Amino acid sequence: MNNAQFYYARPANEPVKPYTKDTSERRELEAELQRQSDMQVDIPLIIGGKEIRTGNTDKVVMPHNHQHVLATYHKATEKEVKMAIDAAMKAHKEWTEMSWVERVSITLKVSELIATKYRALMNASTMLGQGKNAYQAEIEAVCETVDFIRFNAHYVSDIYNDQPHSERGNLNRVEYRPLEGFVFAITPFNFTAIASNLALAPAVLGNTVVWKPATTALLSNYYLMQIYQEAGLPDGVINFLPGQGRVIGDIILQDENLGGIHFTGSDTTFDNIWETVGKSLGKYRSYPRVVGETGGKDFVFVHPSANTDEVATALVRGAFEYQGQKCSAASRAYIPKSLWSEIRKKMGNNIDMIRKGDVRNFCNFVNAVIDEKAWDKIMGYIDTAKNSADAEVIFGGEGDKSKGYFIDPTVILAKDPHFVTMEEEIFGPVLSVYVYEDEDFEKTLHLCNETSPYGLTGSIFSKDRYATVKACRILRYSAGNFYINDKPTGSVVGQQPFGGSRRSGTNDKAGSYLNLLRWTNPRSVKETFNPPTDFRYPFMHEEKCYQGE
Repeated sequence: MNNAQFYYARPANEPVKPYTKDTSERRELEAELQRQSDMQVDIPLIIGGKEIRTGNTDKVVMPHNHQHVLATYHKATEKEVKMAIDAAMKAHKEWTEMSWVERVSITLKVSELIATKYRALMNASTMLGQGKNAYQAEIEAVCETVDFIRFNAHYVSDIYNDQPHSERGNLNRVEYRPLEGFVFAITPFNFTAIASNLALAPAVLGNTVVWKPATTALLSNYYLMQIYQEAGLPDGVINFLPGQGRVIGDIILQDENLGGIHFTGSDTTFDNIWETVGKSLGKYRSYPRVVGETGGKDFVFVHPSANTDEVATALVRGAFEYQGQKCSAASRAYIPKSLWSEIRKKMGNNIDMIRKGDVRNFCNFVNAVIDEKAWDKIMGYIDTAKNSADAEVIFGGEGDKSKGYFIDPTVILAKDPHFVTMEEEIFGPVLSVYVYEDEDFEKTLHLCNETSPYGLTGSIFSKDRYATVKACRILRYSAGNFYINDKPTGSVVGQQPFGGSRRSGTNDKAGSYLNLLRWTNPRSVKETFNPPTDFRYPFMHEEKCYQGE
């Protein structure tokens, strides 16, 4: 449009609204919750900007009332998957050549629509469809989504403006091309913000995307797709493809134009994807970029110097917010014997105050887990603890799925530090505690480091700086996000880039420039102003060089 040099300054994080009684945002959200509860949405596929209905349908229900149908969605078949790939490849050339300023302008409009016009819509759909209370929806479905978009605009500015040194006589520059092919975005149920970022982050850098949303997050994800379209995202740049993962993945992972995979989900699924890609390398035009965030067995480690009120609060919030269905949720705790009695009492007092139930009741801190499969898995771990001599259920332990998929906040005291609930990811409102002897602090740090195959988040509570430093050193690779005197959840875009290694993923740090770099395919360009016209080096003009010496 013009030759101005744009730069997007570092933004501020989107403020979290309080939703206290009689505020305008509370009234708007309550009205929107009622509106969405009273309707059923028909969710199509969106391919090349067109809505497609296959007739192969299933239901979206409320986790807290699984008889209440929110939407009917259409599933992709092999035909629609191939259509989505074709649409992404068709849109690739024009989208790639569009100025990055124009691409960023579209995404910034998306952020503004979510922060204002559609704030209540996004919160309500996330609450009803994914089982979040108002606060948990607000901090991520709106604020984190908006932050991802606005900070990515800033990071893209930094990336594109990072250019190499040029010496006299030549000009050097780097062209940050998108990948040669399309990106396959596979998104989870638990964060609407992650669903948005996994598709939009590659797109803002000029990539086109085939997006497979989680079935249990379809309502909010469909509204995201509609907002993208309203903001002016060109047809085919992102293609919305609900359906069975295997049906969609089997085709996409064999396509020669697969340029990258942006994934959040289980490590088992990620393993299968990586293995399939590895066996198919000869089919691709380029080696696909594989970026994934998987699971976690996140810890809270308590030193004898810790403040017990702080610890008890962090454990209850870290373990039971959003029913523990966060990759970063506190799932295991190591507590010194000298503090255990006091922490146990304070945790129990907090848990007694927790109310659970319908997301539309703002007093409920805990809501339902996402679906019956999750409920059965979580209750299976609880039943194992109940029936074991190596563990004791000291709080909670009950569940009821007759109306909604409800499980009480549960704390398991593990007598064996390698008891199954101390080692395996549960992804529910279950915290396992191991009590150690105070003098075994360092020994238990090593135990914590070696117990889990994951390396996502963790925290240390300590007033002793020497102990804190020792914990940070020993637990160096056990957490990609490490917290000091805080719960291991709640990373904020632009403040704590998120991701871990080991079995927790590729640690490409969503919420920073590091993730965006994965969606570029840089090309170095050198222009020489006065090219040489003689192949010989200067010393070859000496007389002896002409005498055959």
